Amino acid sequence: MSASKIQIANLALQKLGAKRISSLTQDHPNARSINAAYDYVRQKELRAYDWSFAKRRASIAADASQTLWGTHNRYTLPNDYLYLILDNETGTAVDWQIESDASGKYIVTNDAAPLKIKYIADIDDPTYYDAMFIEVMACTLAAHCCEEITGSPSKENLLQNERKMAIDIAYQTGAIEKAAEDFPIDDWLTARY
Repeated sequence: MSASKIQIANLALQKLGAKRISSLTQDHPNARSINAAYDYVRQKELRAYDWSFAKRRASIAADASQTLWGTHNRYTLPNDYLYLILDNETGTAVDWQIESDASGKYIVTNDAAPLKIKYIADIDDPTYYDAMFIEVMACTLAAHCCEEITGSPSKENLLQNERKMAIDIAYQTGAIEKAAEDFPIDDWLTARY
């Protein structure tokens, strides 16, 4: 399913029973409300789960700059970085810290270069979105703008429940990847070793 920002906005407005818009910059209260919330809601939903379409890998070199104190290496995060999936694919724990300053965001670690990372990217192009992400985003956008557009907060709870159901379906269909789970320790199994 390929979508556009205006289609996502109109899906949210449809959920509110509100008048559709022709552009996010249209001089209409619905357009102003949706436009003000759109990027915030998009980034919030991208950060909330490990959406398959938003996962990226990078191999990054250490910065020429050292940290202000200590002997840690500093790695500049990619421009589209939203959050780090702490997984170096070896199964061992990683000792990475995210820091930022006026010039950007960094990973600070003792690990040697190049640092291989997996992260969630800030995907702004809706043509990459999974259909379930579009549904979740439309529900969240509608809930976020509900009172301003409809004048009534009563529908917001219904929209939050609809969002929860969409998240459940996204897990079931694999649109959101779950981390591998360890089996619980069982006394019977451990007694056999």
